[in-house]
Amino acid sequence: MSGHSKWATTKHKKAAADSKRGKSFTKLIKEITVSARLGGGDPDGNPRLRAAIQKSKEQNMPADNIKRAIMKGTGELPGVSYEEILYEGYGPGGTAMLVEIMTDNKNRTVSEIRHILSRHGGHLGEAGCVGWMFHKGGDIVVDKNKADEDTLLTLALEAGADDMKSDDPDQFEILTAPGGMEGVKKVLEAKGIPIALAEVTQIPQTYVKLEGRDAEQMLKLMEALEDHDDVQKVHANFDIAQEVMEKVLG
Repeated sequence: MSGHSKWATTKHKKAAADSKRGKSFTKLIKEITVSARLGGGDPDGNPRLRAAIQKSKEQNMPADNIKRAIMKGTGELPGVSYEEILYEGYGPGGTAMLVEIMTDNKNRTVSEIRHILSRHGGHLGEAGCVGWMFHKGGDIVVDKNKADEDTLLTLALEAGADDMKSDDPDQFEILTAPGGMEGVKKVLEAKGIPIALAEVTQIPQTYVKLEGRDAEQMLKLMEALEDHDDVQKVHANFDIAQEVMEKVLG
């Protein structure tokens, strides 16, 4: 399974700490607000907003918080205007990185992101330096003890998935087009198959295997970036052993 999915599922399992919930809510509210501003406040006609609301509900965000965020986005309530920025750069071992930002102060944020990267063995690059190494796609992860491989493959492909990988010892990874992920997810859920992770993300075309100090630095860099209030998502093309991730993140 891809390094990104290993990271995402490992983090998901450890995301129950209450101390992280407030920060998670802040980022989700930003995403809802911007989604509503760009595509309108009706989730039925705004797939990005619909996905943000669904994720917020999964995090048990109160309905009033979601409603206020939408109203700020549509202008019905006063709110901060956020700018979306994509930073590109490099991590330890020459890994390629994309950092999705949502900020009301670009100059402050770029300075802070540059500092985080340099502190953990990385650096910012020019626009376009690594973006070509990624493509946008849907990524669905299912634990192997929750589904039969042949059944899952058949269901996924019939629902419109592009591919399914089973090289990870513990999980299947289903890849879809960005607009097809939600449909595949609904089909699997209707069949009672639990989903460990489902998101539209930036999927690397190739991976860089990291071990030792580079692997530890990379994981600490990912944590530091994701802990920043203005960082919405981080994508990187590393491949690190699951046991190393669990040890460092533990």
